[in-house]
Amino acid sequence: MIRCRPLSPALSLLFAGALLACAAPATGQQAYPSKSIRFLVGAPPGGSNDLFARAIGQQLQPAMGQQVLVDNRPGANQMIAADIMAKSPADGHTIYITSTSFTTGAALQPKLPFDPVNDVTGITMLGQGPLVYVIHPALPAKTMKELIGIARARPGQLNYTSSGIGGINHLGTEVLLSMAKINMVHVPHKGMAPALTDLISGQVQVLLVSLPSVTAQMQSGRLRALAVSTAKRTAFMPQLPTVAEAGVPGYDVSLWWGVFAPAKTPRPVIDRLNAEIHKALGSDAMKKHFADFGAEPAPMTPDAFSAKVRTEIANWRKVIQSANIKAD
Repeated sequence: MIRCRPLSPALSLLFAGALLACAAPATGQQAYPSKSIRFLVGAPPGGSNDLFARAIGQQLQPAMGQQVLVDNRPGANQMIAADIMAKSPADGHTIYITSTSFTTGAALQPKLPFDPVNDVTGITMLGQGPLVYVIHPALPAKTMKELIGIARARPGQLNYTSSGIGGINHLGTEVLLSMAKINMVHVPHKGMAPALTDLISGQVQVLLVSLPSVTAQMQSGRLRALAVSTAKRTAFMPQLPTVAEAGVPGYDVSLWWGVFAPAKTPRPVIDRLNAEIHKALGSDAMKKHFADFGAEPAPMTPDAFSAKVRTEIANWRKVIQSANIKAD
């Protein structure tokens, strides 16, 4: 039998130090983040997604010790940027900001180049806000209940518009038609500006839209607001009832924004991003940014946000199938 003599205290310390020296480079290689973070935006500069990404990025940089570079990749209803994110290395160095249109787009497009459920994971929801139903003032309805009554009396004679097929204002209105058992004709446009132009001119009668988009027109009397789409009234216009209060119990459609990462991103990385973004959302600057879009910060855990996204995609698919909606 071979017997080994125990190391002297001095040799033991020397040996332990050598082990630590060897381990240090490996630990450093695993540190996150080890390089700049790419923040993908599926829309051009200037919109809400871009503004939120830049505001959050400014606060993440000192916290993460790395640059946060906003990368605008517009197109395909924000899905070009989503595809890039989904196929990026799952190491937390590529993240993606989007809005409700991610779930409506995923539900509408059956053959996306990535799996919108299994190839991505939620980091956090950022904020949410209501949409508002507005009508042309020539329509003799002062409340949502009166609008529904007119639509029932004149099936297929009222027109509602949207910024495009499969968008939140299109699908949200289809939910109303189904729940209220009414029939209105959809007149889609390529963007909100032409949709608003047609509504203000009286070519169409109804639109579901974000509050800031029509605040000036409501105040001037060019458009009449009837109700907000969320389950609760909004602090930005508390006098407006919800659609549920106005006669369609259970109706709840909101506009939200959130941040995603590629699936299989390590959970400690997701948790750190979640925590740092939540800190950013608590700042007065971020609250003001959201208020400018009629919304409020609404942080979530990664699991809760991922579950919300999965549920919404499934629900929007049911709406699309029921209304027989086809992509452009």
